[in-house]
Amino acid sequence: MTEIISFSTALRERSSGSHSRSEHAGFMADLLKGEGSREDYVNLVAQHYFIYEALEAAGELMRNDAVASTFLSDKLTRLPALEADLEFLIGADWREKISPLSTTQRYVDRIRKVGATWAGGFVAHHYTRYLGDLSGGIFIGRVMARRFGFETNGIGFYLFDAIADPNEFKNVYREQLDAAPWDDTERERVIEEVILAYRFNTELFEELDRERRAA
Repeated sequence: MTEIISFSTALRERSSGSHSRSEHAGFMADLLKGEGSREDYVNLVAQHYFIYEALEAAGELMRNDAVASTFLSDKLTRLPALEADLEFLIGADWREKISPLSTTQRYVDRIRKVGATWAGGFVAHHYTRYLGDLSGGIFIGRVMARRFGFETNGIGFYLFDAIADPNEFKNVYREQLDAAPWDDTERERVIEEVILAYRFNTELFEELDRERRAA
């Protein structure tokens, strides 16, 4: 008899290979091993700013959607923390000193497109970013703090002070995924969009690596 697995489990299993490739991309691996520079880290934070600007703007558009709105939580909001991090890392004129890489721009364009037209696609990107932030992201923040001597300034993006128990938050999120009223076709589309989001992440790390080596 075939075991029936939950959608959230199927989503995690189907995207695990893409997730692993993104997680172990050279740029990120070097940062975590202590081989990346402070400038490398700043460049990553800058690209995150553009991604989350698009994602959180899409979230505002989705607040009235019956399905997508159930995943929205102000406790997850990252944009103010990113703005504070960039002001600390670069200075008050940080907005004039950063720009999206080509991969980031394609990623942002995709988020904006699905965020305006497709709830399942928005949830796919929301899931990929925020559940990752609540998992490996918290670990990354601790490593960067030790590596560069940060306390809270500079790593605010990775701090979720409003979420007392990240694991419990993620469990509730997965229950919401399982409860979403999507048929098998729509669930497949959402899984494919999550895989695409991981691909954007991997390609962004690859482009950051190329930029670093060229410099």
